[in-house]
Amino acid sequence: MTSPVQLYVYDLSNGMAKQLSMQLTGRQIDGIWHTSVVVFGKEVFYGQGISISQPGRSHHGAPLEIIPMGETALDEDTFQEYLAEMRDHYTADKYHLLEFNCNSFTNDCVGFLTGGTIPSHISDLPTDFLSTPFGAALRPTIDSMYRRGPAAAPPAVPPPQAIQAAQSAAASAPNNPQLAASILQAVAAQAAQANGSGGAASKSHTLTAPVHIITNSPNFQSFLKSHRAAIGFFTSQTCPPCRMIEPVFERLADEKGMRADRDGAGFAKIDLGVGMGNQLAGQYGVRATPTFIFFLDGKKVAEVKGADAGELRTQIDLLLFQAYPPHPHSGISAPTIKALSLNPILFKQVPAFDAMFNKLYSFIDGTAWPASAMQTQIQIKDALSRVVLPYLKSRFPQTPSGNVPSASATILEFASKATDTLVQVLPIESLFPVVDIWRLALLDPFVSNWIFTSPAQNPITLLLPKAIDALQAPSKASRNYILTVLRMLANGFANPASARWIMLGVPRESATQVLIPSLLHDDATVRTAAASLAFNLAAALQKPRVDAMRNGTRWTTQSEGEDVGDWEVEMASAITEAIDREKDNEEIVHRLTACLAFLIRLSPGWESNVKPLLEVLQTREILKGKLRKGDGWNGASGVTKKEIRRLVEEVADKLCTA
Repeated sequence: MTSPVQLYVYDLSNGMAKQLSMQLTGRQIDGIWHTSVVVFGKEVFYGQGISISQPGRSHHGAPLEIIPMGETALDEDTFQEYLAEMRDHYTADKYHLLEFNCNSFTNDCVGFLTGGTIPSHISDLPTDFLSTPFGAALRPTIDSMYRRGPAAAPPAVPPPQAIQAAQSAAASAPNNPQLAASILQAVAAQAAQANGSGGAASKSHTLTAPVHIITNSPNFQSFLKSHRAAIGFFTSQTCPPCRMIEPVFERLADEKGMRADRDGAGFAKIDLGVGMGNQLAGQYGVRATPTFIFFLDGKKVAEVKGADAGELRTQIDLLLFQAYPPHPHSGISAPTIKALSLNPILFKQVPAFDAMFNKLYSFIDGTAWPASAMQTQIQIKDALSRVVLPYLKSRFPQTPSGNVPSASATILEFASKATDTLVQVLPIESLFPVVDIWRLALLDPFVSNWIFTSPAQNPITLLLPKAIDALQAPSKASRNYILTVLRMLANGFANPASARWIMLGVPRESATQVLIPSLLHDDATVRTAAASLAFNLAAALQKPRVDAMRNGTRWTTQSEGEDVGDWEVEMASAITEAIDREKDNEEIVHRLTACLAFLIRLSPGWESNVKPLLEVLQTREILKGKLRKGDGWNGASGVTKKEIRRLVEEVADKLCTA
C-alpha cells in the first residue's frame, strides 16, 4: 500500500518578491519559496527545528500551490524514525535562509520518501538571487543574520509589520540595500517562526564559521553555482579523524570565507549519514572520510583525503589564487603613482561677497522680466540679500574662526528656488554668480548631504544643462559660466555624500558631458578646471579599488556596476586626447596624467577593455611625447618639472604596458 506525497509551497515575501524583485535585482523573482512535505495526513517543515502541523494549519496559512510528488511505499513509523534522526541535524541554530533551509529539508524528505527531488525553480532560487550584483552584495548581510547563538530567536521585527513597512518604503526607495535588508529580515522571521505544534527545536553547537550544511545534491549544486571557489568537506559522525580536522576546517572557513570586505571561498560540510549525503558522496566517488573536494566554477579541480591540515590549507590557498588572481598592476613598482594623493582638488577662493551679489543684482535688474514676474524678481533679490548672503558671509568669514555655521534646509530651499527661476530668466553670461554661490556652498557638509537626498530642485541638475548647451558652441559670453560650473562640480567632491551622488549614473553622465568638451577648450583656465574635475572623478573611482586591494578583496566589474566600465573607457579615451592636445601647460598635463593613472590602475576591465583601447589610441607614445620637444610639447625639452616627468614616465612605462 502506498501513500501520496505532496509539496506545499508558500511565498515568504507575501507577494513582495514579485512586486519589487525587478527594481531591486534586475531579475523577476515571483516568490521567496517556503515548502513543506505533506504525507500521512501531516504537514512537516523546517524552521525553528522540525515542526509538524495539520495540513494548511501552520503559521504560514494556506499554501499558494500544492504539487504532487508521487507515492511512497514506506510506512508512517519508518518516516517518524527518519524524522527523529533528522531532528539532530535540522536544528534551529543551523538554519540559513540561502544554504540550509526549509527547501533543503523538504528535498531530503522527498528523496527519502520517493527518491525524487523538489522542483528546480524552488531549489535554485538562492542561486538565481545571488547571481545578480544586488544579491551578491547582500550575501554578507544574509550570512551575518545567521551567526548567532544556539536556539536563537527569530528576528525581533514581527513579520507583518516589517513587510508592511517595506512595502510602503518601496515606491520611494528603488534599488535600496537597506530596504532589501529589511525585507530579508521579515522573510527570515517568517521562515524561522515556530508554530508550537511540532516537536521542540533541538539545541546544538552553533556554527563558529561560515560553513554551509549540505544534505542533498540539488542544494550542493546550488551552493557550487553561488561560489566561484568552493570546498566540500565529506565527513561522518563515526569518523575520529573527521572530528579532529573539523575545527581546522571551521577556522579556515572563518579566515578565507566570503565576506563583505573580501573575496573568498564557500565552505560546505556534507555528513554521509544525514539526509541524502551518502548519495551525494557517491556522485563524487567519495568512499572514505574525511575527504575534501575543491571546486572552481563548479568543476572539481583537486581532492585531499585524510586529516592533513597543512595540505588542506595549501590547497585552499591555491584554489583562491586560481579563482581570484591578483590584478596585473598590483605587483608593479610605481612609487610616484602610489604616492599620488586621492584627496580632491577643490576651489576654495572666497570672493568679495558684496561685490559679487551687487553684480548679480545688476544682472537681475538689467534683464527684461515679464510684468507678471516683477514681484518674483523682488522676492528673489530679497531672499538673496536676507538669507543667502548672510549665510555665505558667516560660513566664509574674512577672519577665519574655529566654529562656522552650516546651512539649514530653509536656506537651501530659498537658494534652490531662486536658482530655478534665475536659470530660466537670465542669459548664460549673467548666471556665473549663481553657480559661484553653489560652488562655495558645496564645501559645507550639510549642503553635501542635502544634495544627496535629491530634493525636488537639486541645483546641480538645474545648472548642468545650461553648461552642456553652451559647450556646443563655446563663446566669450559663456566662458565664465562653464568655468564656474566645472569648479562647482569639483567642489562636489569635498564631502562624501555629494561625491557619491555625482558618481551615480545620471549625474555622472551629465558631469561627463560638461567635462569632455571642456578638456579641449581654447581657454587654459577652463582646461585647468576641467582637468581638476577629471582628477576628482577618477580619484573617487580609484579609492575603493585601492581599499579593496589593501583588504585582500578582488575588485570586479560587478563591484562597481557594468556602466562604470563603459564610462571608464570613455574617460580614458577623452583624457588621452586631451593630453595629446595639451602642448603648453605642465599643470594640466600633471592632473590629466594622474587622472589617467587612477582610471587604469587596478581597473577590473583592464585586460578586456582598457588595455586594448590604450594600444589603439597609442597612449604610451602620446605620454612619451610630453617628455620631448616636438609634436608632444612646445617647450625646449618637453615637460620640465621632475615630479611631472616621473609620473608621465611611470604611467607610460608601467601601467600602459602591463
